[in-house]
Amino acid sequence: MSDSEANDSTYDLVVIGSGPGGYVAAIRAAQLGLSTALVEKDAQFGGTCLHRGCIPTKAWLHSAEVLESARDASRFGVQVGGDVSFDPAAGHAYRRDVVQKNARGVAYLLEKNGVTTVRGRGRLRSPTEVEVEPVDGGAEDGPRSLPTRHVLLATGSVPRQLDGLPTDGRSVLDSDQILQSTSVPERLLVLGGGAVGVEFASIFASLGSKVTLVEVMPRLLPLEDEEVSAELARALRRRGIDVRVDTRLEAVQRVGLGVEASVSSARGAETIAADQLLVAVGRSPVTRGLGIEQCGIQLEGGRVVVNGYQQTAQPNVYAIGDVIATPLLAHVASAEGILAVEHIAGMAVRAIDYDQVPWCTYCDPEVASVGLTEKAARERGLDVAVGKFPFSALGKAAVLGKTAGFVKVVREKRFDQVLGVHIIGPSATDLIAEACVALRIESTNEEIIRTIHAHPTLAEAVAEAAHAAAGHAIHI
Repeated sequence: MSDSEANDSTYDLVVIGSGPGGYVAAIRAAQLGLSTALVEKDAQFGGTCLHRGCIPTKAWLHSAEVLESARDASRFGVQVGGDVSFDPAAGHAYRRDVVQKNARGVAYLLEKNGVTTVRGRGRLRSPTEVEVEPVDGGAEDGPRSLPTRHVLLATGSVPRQLDGLPTDGRSVLDSDQILQSTSVPERLLVLGGGAVGVEFASIFASLGSKVTLVEVMPRLLPLEDEEVSAELARALRRRGIDVRVDTRLEAVQRVGLGVEASVSSARGAETIAADQLLVAVGRSPVTRGLGIEQCGIQLEGGRVVVNGYQQTAQPNVYAIGDVIATPLLAHVASAEGILAVEHIAGMAVRAIDYDQVPWCTYCDPEVASVGLTEKAARERGLDVAVGKFPFSALGKAAVLGKTAGFVKVVREKRFDQVLGVHIIGPSATDLIAEACVALRIESTNEEIIRTIHAHPTLAEAVAEAAHAAAGHAIHI
């Protein structure tokens, strides 16, 4: 149901924010028979993930992958006529088309499931009333009130800004701004070696930029297994990316149309010149202006405090996704949204086990993991064994010409339980699904070994790593 068809009767649930947490929660609530309204300030549904994050970034990554494949085509006996190049404007149009198709899909699903959609900026007037302020293109008759029995906060996050370094969308950009770019800089400096920074570094290296990647921590992707981080740094350097870890940004000066960044590390102070600087140092929750404090809802570090069922200090107000202190991942927000509305509907639910959340980075090579790293498992006092299998020893990887990386399995010795699986290499973000199921059902390592994996496939590497973790690797 659209905004124009909505009425102001009391809803069972009002959701503020239509990202992958909010719209999924709204659909599930409607399926459960709850009268549901979804409030969104943007012109289209889908939130940051669809419009400024996951989807356009992965579309750009795919363009880069296609470009690399075309450049390497002769290796596979395929001759590509003429120079292979990237058209930034056409690439931008492709990304836009992908986003628009998905946005139309979200709108269709909301309508199909009977969710009332309300255009505007939502805020809590009380724990049982949401006020909606019109935005450009919204209602003409001023703020409106939506009485409700429950509220779900799903307002997401925005790129974190550095003090004293405002972005301008030209020489200094955040991840939102660079997605609107229709040009490729000759020199790009990326600040931040987390998933966002690594992905954009990978994209622009493929498109022809000279990329420098600076990370203040001792390694890239600090939340991943240490061996994976080290392998990724090697792989990116082989691709020509200048990876600087343990390096601190001291100052930035805008010089002409570009920037000069002063950095310091163990090798001393240096100045790095670039045409553009991408600031990719994390994200900040969107909680300001939501009326949270006046409703007695607790914040810690700017994020909403919730219990295992996503409830705030006001039991009828729930919060999910990037506004709470859980992994800032679209699939986590979706899972939290479903959990919240099923709890509202009175279903028997279990709190999310965040040890079982998959982490994915869509650079080249891809990185994915689920469960405990080897270091984390040992720090918990567990007696563990690990097994690794390199893609270089796998037939399907050789066929694809993508042999960098490995699969690593961490298992607990006493009960043989799989504690974590860590992958760097081709299709890692798809391969991790098997490991997610294994951890969910508390699989033993032996059960993965005894599961017949088709040949030749990349998935064989997971089984081979399980063999290695048991001490009897087959193909290495």
